[in-house]
Parts: sequence; C-alpha cells; structure tokens
Amino acid sequence: MHRNGLAAWAALLTGTLVGTLIGCSPGGAGQAVPVAATASAPSSGEASASAPDEEVSADRDDALAKALKPLLPDGDARVSVAVAALDGATDGAVYDGTSAFDTASIVKVDILAALLLRAQDAGRALTSQERAYATAMIENSDNASATALWEAIGGADGLDAANLTLGLTGTRAGAGGEWGLTRTTASDQLTLLRAVFGAEGTAGTKSAESTEGTDPGLSEASRAYVAGLMGRIASDQRWGVSAAADSASVCALKNGWLPRSATGLWDINSVGRVSVGGKRYLVSVLSDGNATKEAGVALVEGVAKAAVSVLTD
Repeated sequence: MHRNGLAAWAALLTGTLVGTLIGCSPGGAGQAVPVAATASAPSSGEASASAPDEEVSADRDDALAKALKPLLPDGDARVSVAVAALDGATDGAVYDGTSAFDTASIVKVDILAALLLRAQDAGRALTSQERAYATAMIENSDNASATALWEAIGGADGLDAANLTLGLTGTRAGAGGEWGLTRTTASDQLTLLRAVFGAEGTAGTKSAESTEGTDPGLSEASRAYVAGLMGRIASDQRWGVSAAADSASVCALKNGWLPRSATGLWDINSVGRVSVGGKRYLVSVLSDGNATKEAGVALVEGVAKAAVSVLTD
C-alpha cells in the first residue's frame, strides 16, 4: 500500500523550542516545531562514548537469537532486528542486521530527514506547504505527500546524499520514483533513529567525511520536529515496535506495510523509540514474505518485545 542554522528559522517561528513529544497518541506534550537550525558542535556523547566490548555484544546477539527462535516463522517470512539503549550504558543487540529489505513507508522518516538537511544547508525553515506534507506523510503515512517531498529532495540521488551525511551505509534509494522500494537494513535504520533521537543520549550522527568542529547531521530543532511527528502517529497505525513499550503513551514510531503484487506476500516494518521502566530504547524491525498483513504485524511486535527484553532482563 506504501510504494509509492539558522537565523531564518528563528525569524519565522515564535517562542522557544518545544521539547520533543514522546507520546504515540494525540494530545500529549506540545507540538515540536523547527526553530533555529544552526550548525551544532560535536555531540559530547560521541566524544565520550566508549568502544563497545565485542564479547559482551556477541553475548547479547546470541541472547537475542535465542529469544527470537520460538518466534521465527516457517515458510517465506524473514525478519531482522536491531535494538539499542538510548542512555548508551548498555550495548545493543542485532539479529541479521545487515540483510536488505524493502522499506515500504518507513522510508518516510528518511525522506523528512533529507528535507530537513537541505533546509539547514540553505539556512531556511520549512515552508508551510512542506510542513503540511511532512505532517501528513509521517502522522498519516500519506503517499502523495511522500511523493511531493521525494521530488523536493531530488529523488533517489537526494536521499542517497542525505544518507551519506547521516551515516547510513547499507541503504539505497528506490529507482524510478519508487521510494517505497528503497532497500535498507535493520542496522541502518538504527543509525537513522540515532540521528533523530540522539540528543536524548545516543552518540552522534556524523559521517566519516565530517569536518572537524562541525556536525553535518540533523540540528536539535530538526530532531525535535521529526520525533514530534513520530509521536503523533494516527491511531490505526499504533502497532509494531510500540508493542514493546510500557504503554502507547511512551513511544514514537513509523511503520511500513506493502503487499507484493508478484507473490501476494507482505513487507511489514516498524522503527521507533520506546520506553520501558523509565528507560528509552531504539528498535528497528524489518520483515518480508509474510502471508498476511496481520501475520506480519504479529511477527514484528513479538520480535520487538523480545529484542527489548534482551536489554531489560
């Protein structure tokens, strides 16, 4: 269904930056809006982040594989997951994190990130029309709005350029305007989530080509804007990684679902941030080959809960 800084910002908007909305339901905290998109200094989290302990990481990956074993379906369905704690105190875990999957509509977060990077580079705020498209694209998963913003960022080339800045190394934009057929990995989607939610405690969003003393990633205002939209997903789309949260009021997510005409099987994906026991976690779950949408949703939700449990148990 889903194939298809700057002074100028501050001048256009009134008041101070509203804190990131962290609810999955409407009517939570105030709406996050983009303000001054000034270049930010390197993240202190990035400078202080310690190198992951390979042995501990391997243990967590093994624990995740064990937790997923009873959930993995027979037949054509595949699943991949990556999870990490936002506080940075606990290593993450990955299961098949480098296999490529079609994004379906989770690419809409990536499209918005690319749009915001272009606006930051130009020293401007999003236009009212761009904001309207962004709201419809993220909160309601509107395809026409996604297509309009896809064109605004320069299509596939624009998305690939943005992903180079954001550090996504295994994602390739869909060709011929087919943004929903962008290919990505669970590990890359975790990188994108860090680019959005990194200000909450996760190490930086810099690419290898970053210049010293600058941060080419999303500004604080841009991150708050994306996170706010992801926290107001329409009620009929509050499924997926949100199943791993304490409640629907403590998550921000984007889902994607796509029936494949050649096989009749479904791509079902979900990415976002959830809170459990007062701590925040980033989760990306990708799947394909699902017999039905319902089966895919059940698989993704079970996998999300199992993945977070590996870090919380």
